[in-house]
Amino acid sequence: MSKSTDIRCAGADLYFLPVETRVPLKFGAETLTSVICARVRVRVEGQKGRSAEGWGETPLSVTWVWPSGHSYDKRENAMRAFCILLAEAWSGSGESGHPIELGHDFLESQLPQLLRGFNDAREDAPMPWLAALVCCSLFDIAVHDAYGNLHALSSYKTYGPEFLSRDLSAFLSPSPDCGRSFEGSFPADFLKSPAASLPVWHLVGGLDPVGIDELNGEEPDDGYPVVLSDWIARDGLKCLKIKLRGNDAAWDFARLVKVGEVAMAGGVDSLSADFNCMVKDPQYVTEILDQLEKEYPLIHGMLVYVEQPFPYDLEEHPIEVGAVSSRKPLFLDESAHDWKLVRMGRELGWTGVALKTCKTQTGALLSCCWAEAHGMKLMVQDLTNPMLAQIPHVLLAAHVNTIRGVESNSMQFYPEASRLEEEVHTGLYRRRNGRLVLDSIRGSGFGYRVDEIGRSLPDPAVRC
Repeated sequence: MSKSTDIRCAGADLYFLPVETRVPLKFGAETLTSVICARVRVRVEGQKGRSAEGWGETPLSVTWVWPSGHSYDKRENAMRAFCILLAEAWSGSGESGHPIELGHDFLESQLPQLLRGFNDAREDAPMPWLAALVCCSLFDIAVHDAYGNLHALSSYKTYGPEFLSRDLSAFLSPSPDCGRSFEGSFPADFLKSPAASLPVWHLVGGLDPVGIDELNGEEPDDGYPVVLSDWIARDGLKCLKIKLRGNDAAWDFARLVKVGEVAMAGGVDSLSADFNCMVKDPQYVTEILDQLEKEYPLIHGMLVYVEQPFPYDLEEHPIEVGAVSSRKPLFLDESAHDWKLVRMGRELGWTGVALKTCKTQTGALLSCCWAEAHGMKLMVQDLTNPMLAQIPHVLLAAHVNTIRGVESNSMQFYPEASRLEEEVHTGLYRRRNGRLVLDSIRGSGFGYRVDEIGRSLPDPAVRC
């Protein structure tokens, strides 16, 4: 069944925008010093010759999506090549529907085939599914934006039965203990009226100096804070996410304590701990949590949730994690590729889901609906999103029931990259009083206001 509001993707212009970090960002065992942002402009066609454009963007965060001992350049080049392949696939699909329908069908059928063919043709290490999702996300986001633009509505006003031909039962299956059906339900049923501002989380990276005793003389002198206490004071921060090693319990414990003490001194009230998939045994985490509760109960009380200690391939590493989640809410991040893995995570004892638009807008919405229906907690997390990538990210957080606000770190690691966007969206690229303000986001689609930003783009890598 089709609707008169359906669209098809008719073309795409793909751009690659390099960004340098002002300070290194450590992901697990690797350190990020630069990133390529992939940006796309898609053209969609509706009925009666109507057409519109939409934009999508995401950093190709190689170290996060593709941990490996293989060359960074080879992995990054592979992701760029896959983006080009995806531009051609989205433009040539010929399918019509709502963006959620188009996105779901692409993720279920075309993307797996494209990834298999891509990897079969390579001699190097195969690109993982998470990397493929990130490459796909900018196209999916852009189609959602274009659909809203075509119908002169915010994209979030288009997630109900008046626009979708299929209800959620076409995409999701509840667990036997859920007590509800997805029949007759739509994503709009699980979304809320958008918040005008959001509490914002600051990332304390594994290499970030917490105190002046950690300075080495190589820190940038560019007017931005360096040590944690200065970030807290400048931005009025109330929420800190702490990157841990996951393979050095003494270091991880000491890091939690040190950050926690600085946090309390600065008026911060919320902490989270991110182990970045490095832990194999739940006891590693439980012992740290128990020691923290015994020796530093105030810091333990500030810890709102624990994020992704265990390897992200749940099917390969089906670890029972109830011992951790019985102590603190335990959130899937890298593991939450889609709602099916969220379901598997819940069966293993995970209690929350970190949503990311970089795993596609469609996937984030469907995971949100499934998790909400099953009583799981939600968070919206950052891929250190600069420029346009920031806007769908914070919009998602504004429309879902997050445990507390949104994570946002681009202003910490590459603030100058978003200077032009900040001139239009003054509340989105600088944290004030511990919050981001969304009042500049207006108009149709995702409310980018691209024409006002005026960013010059390089020649497209491909035009389809």
